[in-house]
Amino acid sequence: MPRTSPCTPEIRAGRLRKAGQFAETAENVADLADEIDDVADAYVTLLVHAGIAAADVICCARLGEHAQSENHHDAIALLKKADDSSARHLETLLRMKTRTSYGHTSASHDDQKKAQRAVDALIKTARAM
Repeated sequence: MPRTSPCTPEIRAGRLRKAGQFAETAENVADLADEIDDVADAYVTLLVHAGIAAADVICCARLGEHAQSENHHDAIALLKKADDSSARHLETLLRMKTRTSYGHTSASHDDQKKAQRAVDALIKTARAM
């Protein structure tokens, strides 16, 4: 059974704040770089963290709990209960996490675009809660 934690209004607000911070910092990193490819992995990793935080907000709002498991599949399954399309966006991001954070290959332009679209959708949904 997936590990979850109950949400309070403070947790929900804090996770939404973090989603915005990670997304904004990703944009700042991209803007400050001479070439986006020079910071592609950092950019995508920040977007992944923004998406995770936004997913927590969606789960908090709709389910009253958020994922606490180290298993990404548990987080996706919980979010799917709250919002199926948001779960697909989170899955897109989490597929990139290991490669961009720990791997030796860089995120492609396509990865960057997919990550940005997924985060935009998750944050938009989270802010609408």
